[in-house]
Amino acid sequence: MQVERVADSITKWLKDYAENAHMKGFVVGVSGGIDSAVTSILCARTGMDVLCVEMPIHQHEDHVTRAQGHISYLKSTFENVRDVRSDLTPVFDEFIKSMPKSESNALKSLTEGNTRARLRMTTLYYHGGMNNLLVAGTGNKVEDFGVGFYTKYGDGGVDISPIADLMKSEVYQLGKHLSVPEDIMNAAPSDGLYGAEKTDEDQIGASYDELEWAMKQLSEGNPVESFSGRQKDVLKIYLKLNARNQHKMNPIPIWNFPERLR
Repeated sequence: MQVERVADSITKWLKDYAENAHMKGFVVGVSGGIDSAVTSILCARTGMDVLCVEMPIHQHEDHVTRAQGHISYLKSTFENVRDVRSDLTPVFDEFIKSMPKSESNALKSLTEGNTRARLRMTTLYYHGGMNNLLVAGTGNKVEDFGVGFYTKYGDGGVDISPIADLMKSEVYQLGKHLSVPEDIMNAAPSDGLYGAEKTDEDQIGASYDELEWAMKQLSEGNPVESFSGRQKDVLKIYLKLNARNQHKMNPIPIWNFPERLR
């Protein structure tokens, strides 16, 4: 990958889109992970207004430290970057307190995790609306179009997706080129919805390198049956998640009004 040309191309694309939409810049949720770090730097390189939002909800200290460190780095490097901290912990707690309880711990955990993501989406759009900014998405290609590893109307609810056509490995290449802080580069990927100890790999059952490999094999038409062992397991994980999460990746189903019923 020609990292410098890719970085310049995305930066120009972001700026052109915002100017054509008559927006002042971008709002980015900074989590302390590689995807939000790369996205925020690309937005900052446009020279337009960039608002970095930290949105802790019972956040693990490691995530908070990395997020705050990255925001400090951005502000010291780019004059057009500012930040705000929206502590959503009390909002989340009050919301959950008012909701019905579930007897299923698995359903409770998943639903509450998705609720966190949707509260953050609402927060980003509030800040975007108040400042005439576009909400920049931080999803990569594996998450957004491979296994659907994001929350519908949560982190999937954005105005523009600058890294959604980049594989996770390409995001890391870009991160190195853009001088993303080492603690973020070296951190295990985690959505932060279930504590720092539960990584993306723990939730998915496969690493991003494995998922990228699976996407490549399937795009080349290589059948699952031609593999064995771990490789076959990874392909099955990928296919299962891809099928289960099509409702996120496809347009919302619409009932078509038959002419005979009009």
